[in-house]
Amino acid sequence: MSKDLTICVAAYNEAPGIKTTLEELRSHFREAEIIVVDDGSTDDTLKLAKSVEGIVVLSHDHNRGYGASLKTAMRKANRRTIAWFDADGQHRIEDLEKVAQPLIDGSVDAVIGVRGKESEVSMDRLPGKLILKFVSELLVGRSIPDLNSGLRCFRADVIRRYFHLLPDGFSASSTTTLLMMRRGYRLGFVDIIAVKRQGHSTVSIISDGLATLKLIIRIIVLFNAFTFFTVLSILQIIPGLIYGVYLAIVSHLGFPVLASTVVISGALTFFMGLICDQITELRKERFED
Repeated sequence: MSKDLTICVAAYNEAPGIKTTLEELRSHFREAEIIVVDDGSTDDTLKLAKSVEGIVVLSHDHNRGYGASLKTAMRKANRRTIAWFDADGQHRIEDLEKVAQPLIDGSVDAVIGVRGKESEVSMDRLPGKLILKFVSELLVGRSIPDLNSGLRCFRADVIRRYFHLLPDGFSASSTTTLLMMRRGYRLGFVDIIAVKRQGHSTVSIISDGLATLKLIIRIIVLFNAFTFFTVLSILQIIPGLIYGVYLAIVSHLGFPVLASTVVISGALTFFMGLICDQITELRKERFED
């Protein structure tokens, strides 16, 4: 299995667990290409990563973000299957094997590890994750077992098509999930168990949560602009018509200006959606040719 696999590890101030994580990866995946990117750490992460033999170690001169680190690693990948693996010790080696196997067999284009009930859960981030999951499922029209699991694998030729759409922050995981779903790739889900991380999380609940929500909307607009703008137009036209007709009947003064403005705004939003849909269709061939 491992001769076809590149394991990408993004690390930022992960000194407590980075060496153990890399040693376990190197021991179990002897033929795999393992690339770790130190994202401008201020502790001994870079030094500890370099101390493990057989690991390709890259570094950023300043902190650029989780997604940026993974993109740096993936650009250097030379195998046909790419895996993401967290540096904080949350993921188990046996789970990486389970996630990678369907891609090695060629039965899917991407696999996402689904954290089960036994997994360690950060309760302070749970409400935000549930909201993002609800919004994502509403927009894509499908159930998403795990939106932002950090353990996932892709066909290298598939994920490379979307480097320009992947954000530099933590929302890279959520973005790739939506991309695979919206573009109709064969996406598999495998049950995994995430254990307690080593060290402290660098995720900002508010800023990273808002950034993820913004990117979810951005991806949906990119791949389903017509539906998105049609819904917005309906939310304006129907209330405007109801309000206008009601006042016209009750007051006998004709259709009110406010209602007319809302209805016209809804119509303009609808035609804006038509134009955006045509533009996005033209853009798709840039990265899916």
